[in-house]
Amino acid sequence: MRRGPEVLVNGVELLADLSGALYWPARRTLVVADLHLEKGSAFAVRGQLLPPYDSAATLQALAETIARYEPERVICLGDSFHDDGAAERLASADGAALRRLTAAHDWIWIAGNHDPVPPAAWGGRVETRVTLGALTFRHQAGGEHAPGEVSGHYHPRASVRTRARRITGRCFVSDGRRLVLPAFGAYTGGLDVLDPVIAGLFPRGFSVHLLGRESVYSFASTALADR
Repeated sequence: MRRGPEVLVNGVELLADLSGALYWPARRTLVVADLHLEKGSAFAVRGQLLPPYDSAATLQALAETIARYEPERVICLGDSFHDDGAAERLASADGAALRRLTAAHDWIWIAGNHDPVPPAAWGGRVETRVTLGALTFRHQAGGEHAPGEVSGHYHPRASVRTRARRITGRCFVSDGRRLVLPAFGAYTGGLDVLDPVIAGLFPRGFSVHLLGRESVYSFASTALADR
């Protein structure tokens, strides 16, 4: 199995997977952020039509990642559902797929700003944050220095210039003290890591782990292209 690079956060060894998931081998814990299930149907309700397959694609990618790592625990870092009505709009086949996943694992939904009360019907349990050993999992990074904080929310993206072209993609962001995950969902935009909203979380600089087509590439923040 091809695994991503090791990322050290507060002394804990983690793996940055090409899917956008984070894996903690010592705790057999898989972490994903910002699934945004039923984002496509939410746009459709407002008249902006998108292909209605985002939830199926996201759940398929999640199932494949889980099958590769075989975790005991799965933590979803908030904004798993795009809005309060997402659970009702979820297709029956997608709902059944989600229930199979939650039933087979210790499944934790972290409350997000899009889903402050994730629906209980799909299994798992809801928490505002979870601390395991040296790591704390929450939806959005706090402004304070937070050793061991692992979060999502910002949908980080980065750009790197090579001799041939500019490469842009989703990425993990970390300074060794805290880490922000990329969005896992199929229909999710992104915020450049050089934006002060993200860069301000890492005043001493940071590294990104950029998701390519076949590999995860690691760069220091000083190597990134301007927006």
